[in-house]
Amino acid sequence: MTKPVIGFIGLGLMGGNMAECLQNNGYDLVVMGRNKEAVAKATERGAVEVDTPAALAQASDIVMLCVTTSDVVESLVYGDDGILSGIKPGSVVLDFGTSIPSSTRKIGADLAERGAGMIDAPLGRTPAHAKDGLLNIMAAGDQETFKKIKPVLDVLGENVFHLGDLGAGHVTKLINNFMGMTTVCTMSQAFAVAERSGVDRQQLFDIMSAGPSNSPFMQFCKNYAVDGVSDLGFSIANASKDIGYFLTMVEHLGARSEIAEGTSTNLQGALDAGMGDLNVPEIFDFFTNKRHEF
Repeated sequence: MTKPVIGFIGLGLMGGNMAECLQNNGYDLVVMGRNKEAVAKATERGAVEVDTPAALAQASDIVMLCVTTSDVVESLVYGDDGILSGIKPGSVVLDFGTSIPSSTRKIGADLAERGAGMIDAPLGRTPAHAKDGLLNIMAAGDQETFKKIKPVLDVLGENVFHLGDLGAGHVTKLINNFMGMTTVCTMSQAFAVAERSGVDRQQLFDIMSAGPSNSPFMQFCKNYAVDGVSDLGFSIANASKDIGYFLTMVEHLGARSEIAEGTSTNLQGALDAGMGDLNVPEIFDFFTNKRHEF
Protein backbone atom coordinates (compact mmCIF):
# COMPACT_ATOMS: atom_id res chain seq x y z
CA MET A 1 0.00 0.00 0.00
CA THR A 2 1.09 3.59 -0.65
CA LYS A 3 2.31 5.27 2.51
CA PRO A 4 0.43 8.41 3.59
CA VAL A 5 2.01 11.80 3.05
CA ILE A 6 2.76 13.35 6.41
CA GLY A 7 2.68 17.05 7.20
CA PHE A 8 4.85 17.95 10.19
CA ILE A 9 4.76 21.24 12.10
CA GLY A 10 7.18 21.79 14.97
CA LEU A 11 10.71 20.59 14.19
CA GLY A 12 12.27 21.22 17.59
CA LEU A 13 14.47 18.71 19.40
CA MET A 14 11.70 16.14 19.61
CA GLY A 15 9.84 16.95 16.40
CA GLY A 16 12.99 17.19 14.30
CA ASN A 17 14.10 13.73 15.34
CA MET A 18 10.60 12.33 14.79
CA ALA A 19 10.60 13.76 11.27
CA GLU A 20 14.00 12.20 10.58
CA CYS A 21 12.76 8.84 11.86
CA LEU A 22 9.75 8.99 9.54
CA GLN A 23 11.90 9.92 6.56
CA ASN A 24 14.35 7.13 7.34
CA ASN A 25 11.38 4.76 7.19
CA GLY A 26 10.29 5.89 3.74
CA TYR A 27 7.60 8.48 4.48
CA ASP A 28 7.24 11.61 2.35
CA LEU A 29 7.01 14.76 4.48
CA VAL A 30 5.64 18.25 4.02
CA VAL A 31 7.07 20.56 6.69
CA MET A 32 6.97 24.03 8.16
CA GLY A 33 8.36 25.54 11.34
CA ARG A 34 10.31 28.36 12.94
CA ASN A 35 13.49 26.27 13.29
CA LYS A 36 14.87 26.94 9.83
CA GLU A 37 17.94 24.78 10.41
CA ALA A 38 15.74 21.79 11.20
CA VAL A 39 13.48 22.56 8.23
CA ALA A 40 16.56 22.71 5.98
CA LYS A 41 17.75 19.32 7.23
CA ALA A 42 14.32 17.83 6.54
CA THR A 43 14.23 19.27 3.02
CA GLU A 44 17.75 17.97 2.35
CA ARG A 45 16.34 14.52 3.12
CA GLY A 46 13.54 15.10 0.61
CA ALA A 47 10.79 16.93 2.50
CA VAL A 48 8.80 19.72 0.85
CA GLU A 49 8.58 23.04 2.73
CA VAL A 50 5.35 25.08 2.66
CA ASP A 51 4.50 28.50 4.07
CA THR A 52 1.11 28.01 5.73
CA PRO A 53 -0.69 25.39 7.81
CA ALA A 54 -3.49 25.37 5.22
CA ALA A 55 -1.06 24.48 2.43
CA LEU A 56 0.46 21.77 4.60
CA ALA A 57 -2.96 20.29 5.38
CA GLN A 58 -3.96 20.35 1.70
CA ALA A 59 -0.81 18.40 0.78
CA SER A 60 -0.99 15.83 3.61
CA ASP A 61 -2.91 12.74 4.62
CA ILE A 62 -1.75 13.01 8.24
CA VAL A 63 -0.93 16.33 9.93
CA MET A 64 1.43 16.01 12.90
CA LEU A 65 1.86 18.81 15.44
CA CYS A 66 4.75 18.83 17.91
CA VAL A 67 4.49 22.33 19.40
CA THR A 68 4.66 23.91 22.81
CA THR A 69 1.21 25.01 23.99
CA SER A 70 -2.53 24.74 23.43
CA ASP A 71 -2.50 28.35 22.26
CA VAL A 72 -0.02 27.49 19.53
CA VAL A 73 -2.09 24.46 18.46
CA GLU A 74 -5.24 26.61 18.30
CA SER A 75 -3.46 29.30 16.27
CA LEU A 76 -2.27 26.69 13.77
CA VAL A 77 -5.76 25.22 13.46
CA TYR A 78 -7.92 28.35 13.53
CA GLY A 79 -5.62 31.12 12.32
CA ASP A 80 -5.56 32.73 8.91
CA ASP A 81 -4.59 30.02 6.40
CA GLY A 82 -4.92 27.54 9.26
CA ILE A 83 -5.20 23.78 9.18
CA LEU A 84 -8.99 23.88 9.40
CA SER A 85 -9.24 25.85 6.15
CA GLY A 86 -7.06 23.37 4.26
CA ILE A 87 -7.88 20.02 5.82
CA LYS A 88 -9.03 17.23 3.49
CA PRO A 89 -11.88 14.82 4.27
CA GLY A 90 -10.46 11.55 5.54
CA SER A 91 -7.21 13.05 6.81
CA VAL A 92 -6.11 13.00 10.45
CA VAL A 93 -4.54 15.60 12.74
CA LEU A 94 -2.18 14.30 15.45
CA ASP A 95 -1.25 16.51 18.42
CA PHE A 96 1.93 15.16 20.02
CA GLY A 97 2.27 18.05 22.47
CA THR A 98 0.89 18.53 25.96
CA SER A 99 -2.41 20.40 25.57
CA ILE A 100 -5.53 21.24 27.56
CA PRO A 101 -8.02 18.37 27.00
CA SER A 102 -11.04 20.65 26.52
CA SER A 103 -9.19 22.49 23.74
CA THR A 104 -8.30 19.18 22.10
CA ARG A 105 -11.92 18.01 22.14
CA LYS A 106 -13.14 21.28 20.60
CA ILE A 107 -10.60 21.05 17.79
CA GLY A 108 -11.57 17.42 17.22
CA ALA A 109 -15.25 18.35 16.90
CA ASP A 110 -14.47 21.14 14.43
CA LEU A 111 -12.28 18.83 12.34
CA ALA A 112 -15.04 16.21 12.33
CA GLU A 113 -17.36 18.74 10.71
CA ARG A 114 -14.86 18.87 7.83
CA GLY A 115 -14.74 15.08 7.62
CA ALA A 116 -11.32 14.80 9.26
CA GLY A 117 -10.22 12.93 12.37
CA MET A 118 -8.03 13.82 15.33
CA ILE A 119 -5.83 11.89 17.72
CA ASP A 120 -4.13 13.37 20.77
CA ALA A 121 -0.87 11.51 21.29
CA PRO A 122 1.43 13.07 23.91
CA LEU A 123 4.87 11.54 24.21
CA GLY A 124 7.13 9.99 26.78
CA ARG A 125 10.92 9.52 26.64
CA THR A 126 13.53 11.73 25.00
CA PRO A 127 14.56 13.19 21.62
CA ALA A 128 17.16 10.41 21.34
CA HIS A 129 14.36 7.84 21.59
CA ALA A 130 12.43 9.82 18.95
CA LYS A 131 15.24 9.49 16.43
CA ASP A 132 15.29 5.72 16.91
CA GLY A 133 11.50 5.26 16.92
CA LEU A 134 11.42 4.25 20.58
CA LEU A 135 9.00 6.77 22.09
CA ASN A 136 6.14 6.02 24.46
CA ILE A 137 2.97 7.31 22.80
CA MET A 138 -0.24 7.93 24.78
CA ALA A 139 -2.82 8.08 21.99
CA ALA A 140 -6.55 8.71 22.29
CA GLY A 141 -9.45 9.21 19.92
CA ASP A 142 -11.93 7.35 17.77
CA GLN A 143 -10.94 3.68 17.44
CA GLU A 144 -11.21 3.62 13.65
CA THR A 145 -9.11 6.75 13.33
CA PHE A 146 -6.53 5.26 15.67
CA LYS A 147 -6.36 2.06 13.61
CA LYS A 148 -5.82 4.14 10.48
CA ILE A 149 -2.74 5.91 11.81
CA LYS A 150 -1.35 3.21 14.13
CA PRO A 151 1.16 1.87 11.54
CA VAL A 152 2.77 5.32 11.53
CA LEU A 153 2.74 5.51 15.33
CA ASP A 154 4.43 2.11 15.43
CA VAL A 155 7.31 3.59 13.43
CA LEU A 156 7.74 6.36 16.00
CA GLY A 157 7.03 4.47 19.19
CA GLU A 158 8.21 1.36 20.97
CA ASN A 159 5.13 1.45 23.21
CA VAL A 160 1.91 2.78 21.66
CA PHE A 161 -1.10 2.94 23.99
CA HIS A 162 -4.71 3.67 23.07
CA LEU A 163 -6.33 5.31 26.08
CA GLY A 164 -9.91 5.91 24.98
CA ASP A 165 -11.85 8.89 23.67
CA LEU A 166 -10.22 12.03 22.30
CA GLY A 167 -8.54 14.01 25.08
CA ALA A 168 -7.70 10.99 27.25
CA GLY A 169 -4.08 11.10 26.10
CA HIS A 170 -3.68 14.69 27.22
CA VAL A 171 -5.45 13.94 30.52
CA THR A 172 -3.05 11.06 31.15
CA LYS A 173 0.00 13.12 30.21
CA LEU A 174 -1.02 15.97 32.52
CA ILE A 175 -1.61 13.57 35.41
CA ASN A 176 1.78 11.99 34.72
CA ASN A 177 3.53 15.37 34.66
CA PHE A 178 1.68 16.53 37.79
CA MET A 179 2.99 13.49 39.63
CA GLY A 180 6.50 13.80 38.21
CA MET A 181 7.00 17.54 38.68
CA THR A 182 5.46 17.50 42.16
CA THR A 183 7.83 14.67 43.08
CA VAL A 184 10.85 16.58 41.78
CA CYS A 185 9.84 19.74 43.68
CA THR A 186 9.25 17.74 46.86
CA MET A 187 12.52 15.83 46.71
CA SER A 188 14.53 18.90 45.75
CA GLN A 189 13.04 20.73 48.72
CA ALA A 190 13.91 17.78 50.96
CA PHE A 191 17.56 18.06 49.93
CA ALA A 192 17.39 21.82 50.45
CA VAL A 193 16.02 21.41 53.97
CA ALA A 194 18.86 18.99 54.70
CA GLU A 195 21.37 21.53 53.36
CA ARG A 196 19.93 24.37 55.42
CA SER A 197 19.79 22.13 58.50
CA GLY A 198 23.38 20.94 58.25
CA VAL A 199 22.47 17.34 57.34
CA ASP A 200 24.68 15.59 54.81
CA ARG A 201 22.76 15.32 51.52
CA GLN A 202 24.50 12.13 50.38
CA GLN A 203 23.62 10.49 53.68
CA LEU A 204 20.02 11.65 53.35
CA PHE A 205 19.88 10.09 49.89
CA ASP A 206 21.39 6.83 51.16
CA ILE A 207 18.71 6.60 53.84
CA MET A 208 15.74 7.62 51.66
CA SER A 209 16.78 5.48 48.70
CA ALA A 210 16.94 2.41 50.94
CA GLY A 211 13.18 2.71 51.51
CA PRO A 212 10.00 3.04 49.47
CA SER A 213 10.69 6.69 48.59
CA ASN A 214 13.31 5.53 46.12
CA SER A 215 12.51 6.28 42.49
CA PRO A 216 14.12 7.44 39.24
CA PHE A 217 12.97 10.96 40.10
CA MET A 218 14.81 10.79 43.42
CA GLN A 219 17.92 9.80 41.48
CA PHE A 220 17.55 12.80 39.15
CA CYS A 221 17.17 15.11 42.16
CA LYS A 222 20.14 13.56 43.91
CA ASN A 223 22.25 13.87 40.79
CA TYR A 224 21.86 17.65 40.95
CA ALA A 225 21.46 18.33 44.68
CA VAL A 226 24.39 16.09 45.69
CA ASP A 227 26.55 15.67 42.57
CA GLY A 228 25.81 18.89 40.67
CA VAL A 229 24.77 16.98 37.52
CA SER A 230 21.61 18.24 35.82
CA ASP A 231 20.47 15.33 33.66
CA LEU A 232 16.66 15.49 33.64
CA GLY A 233 16.11 17.33 30.37
CA PHE A 234 12.85 19.11 31.18
CA SER A 235 12.79 22.82 31.89
CA ILE A 236 11.23 24.64 34.82
CA ALA A 237 9.26 26.74 32.31
CA ASN A 238 7.75 23.64 30.67
CA ALA A 239 6.99 22.11 34.06
CA SER A 240 5.23 25.29 35.16
CA LYS A 241 3.18 25.33 31.95
CA ASP A 242 2.11 21.69 32.37
CA ILE A 243 1.13 22.14 36.01
CA GLY A 244 -0.90 25.18 34.96
CA TYR A 245 -2.69 23.02 32.39
CA PHE A 246 -3.30 20.37 35.05
CA LEU A 247 -4.90 22.99 37.29
CA THR A 248 -7.06 24.19 34.40
CA MET A 249 -8.15 20.62 33.70
CA VAL A 250 -9.04 20.05 37.35
CA GLU A 251 -10.97 23.32 37.42
CA HIS A 252 -12.96 22.16 34.37
CA LEU A 253 -13.85 19.08 36.41
CA GLY A 254 -15.33 21.34 39.10
CA ALA A 255 -12.57 20.46 41.54
CA ARG A 256 -9.38 21.84 43.05
CA SER A 257 -5.89 20.41 43.65
CA GLU A 258 -4.11 22.15 46.50
CA ILE A 259 -1.07 19.91 45.97
CA ALA A 260 -0.78 21.06 42.35
CA GLU A 261 -1.27 24.66 43.50
CA GLY A 262 1.73 24.27 45.81
CA THR A 263 3.85 22.82 43.02
CA SER A 264 2.76 25.65 40.74
CA THR A 265 3.71 28.24 43.35
CA ASN A 266 7.20 26.74 43.69
CA LEU A 267 7.75 26.55 39.93
CA GLN A 268 6.44 30.09 39.44
CA GLY A 269 8.81 31.34 42.12
CA ALA A 270 11.73 29.75 40.28
CA LEU A 271 10.46 31.28 37.02
CA ASP A 272 10.29 34.71 38.64
CA ALA A 273 13.88 34.20 39.81
CA GLY A 274 14.98 33.78 36.18
CA MET A 275 15.40 30.00 36.29
CA GLY A 276 12.88 29.08 33.58
CA ASP A 277 15.41 27.61 31.15
CA LEU A 278 17.03 25.39 33.79
CA ASN A 279 16.13 21.75 34.30
CA VAL A 280 13.53 21.07 36.98
CA PRO A 281 15.89 19.50 39.60
CA GLU A 282 17.84 22.77 39.59
CA ILE A 283 14.95 24.23 41.58
CA PHE A 284 17.09 22.95 44.48
CA ASP A 285 19.07 26.20 44.16
CA PHE A 286 15.86 28.19 44.53
CA PHE A 287 14.99 26.29 47.71
CA THR A 288 18.45 26.74 49.23
CA ASN A 289 18.29 30.49 48.81
CA LYS A 290 18.20 31.89 52.34
CA ARG A 291 15.52 34.41 51.33
CA HIS A 292 13.13 31.68 50.25
CA GLU A 293 10.39 30.65 52.66
CA PHE A 294 9.24 27.04 52.37
